[in-house]
Amino acid sequence: MEIKVLGPLEARENGISIAPSAVKPRQVLSLLGLQAGHVVTVPTLIEELWGMTPPRSALTTLQTYVLQVRRRIEAAMPGDGPGIAKSVLVTRYGGYMLDVPPESVDVRSYERLASAGQRAFEVGDLESASRLLRSAAEVWRGPALVDVQIGVRLGMEVTRLQESRLGVLETRIEADLQLGKHQSLLSELSVLTAQHPMHENLCAQYMLALYRAGRQWKSLEAYKSLRDTLIEELGLEPSERLRQLQRAILSSEPSLDEPLSPRQLERQLAG
Repeated sequence: MEIKVLGPLEARENGISIAPSAVKPRQVLSLLGLQAGHVVTVPTLIEELWGMTPPRSALTTLQTYVLQVRRRIEAAMPGDGPGIAKSVLVTRYGGYMLDVPPESVDVRSYERLASAGQRAFEVGDLESASRLLRSAAEVWRGPALVDVQIGVRLGMEVTRLQESRLGVLETRIEADLQLGKHQSLLSELSVLTAQHPMHENLCAQYMLALYRAGRQWKSLEAYKSLRDTLIEELGLEPSERLRQLQRAILSSEPSLDEPLSPRQLERQLAG
């Protein structure tokens, strides 16, 4: 079985789609897929489907949704469909579990690559870090579960994954800046800072890449844009570390041309 949640929901067995078209069975399959190999309790599934006000028939209706998913698995499996389907979508005490290998779910592949890339970055293997983190980002096909109705539990998972995705991008860009790839980062950072107009780390990376590409004025413009947004939306000034980077760019500090990331520069400028 192959399950993809990092983008539109896809679930296939023997090349045949088993993703339900009905809204709530899709939620059930999505939550079970995200927690593949672990029991998802009945209360958790009910909260996902109906929030804090489930109908009296919630347990029976949930069982019907699970049966619908099992039937789609059965239809895609040769031989003893019903028996095999029950061994894939397993009933456990107090809940249900999708019993598939971890590598069958794109989230596990993404997290494995992201963890390996982070470890490489921490030990200073920047080339490997950049390659692994880029591969992790490429597992994504769009916003997580973009075509699934999101309840409380899926909402928490999607938020966690989106934050992780952004963290992977930041770390990979840090590695690329240290590798001197500032020119190739400009278009990507332009898009990211537009998507996250109050994100100081991305702004710092964009400012540094622009400065090293010989576009000092554009670097200062990026700072001004973020500052204006922060003041207008939150009534806040940028952090001291970002103001410090702006001052360094204004005075053309020699350290800005060294193959350092914004975090490393912050420590050097502070010293």
